[in-house]
Amino acid sequence: MRLTSKGQVTIPKDLRDRLGLQPGTEVEFDHRDGALIVRRADGKSRGQALVSHLRSFQGHTTMTTEDLMALTRGDD
Repeated sequence: MRLTSKGQVTIPKDLRDRLGLQPGTEVEFDHRDGALIVRRADGKSRGQALVSHLRSFQGHTTMTTEDLMALTRGDD
C-alpha cells in the first residue's frame, strides 16, 4: 500500500467490511509503539449513529393530527 502525496491511503475492502466502515464513518488515529492505529471515532455503527442523530430532533408544532392529514391529502 502506498501513501499518496496528500497523505491518503485506501483501507482494503475486506477490512472495511469486517469493521463496518462505510463512507462518512468518523475514524480516529493513534500512534502506539511505532504503529498507527485507526479506529471508529465513536464506537457506533453507521446505523447506530444515524438513529442517535435522528433521536436528537424534537418536533415543535401547534398543528393537530387533523391539520397534518389535511396537508397530506391536499385539502384546502
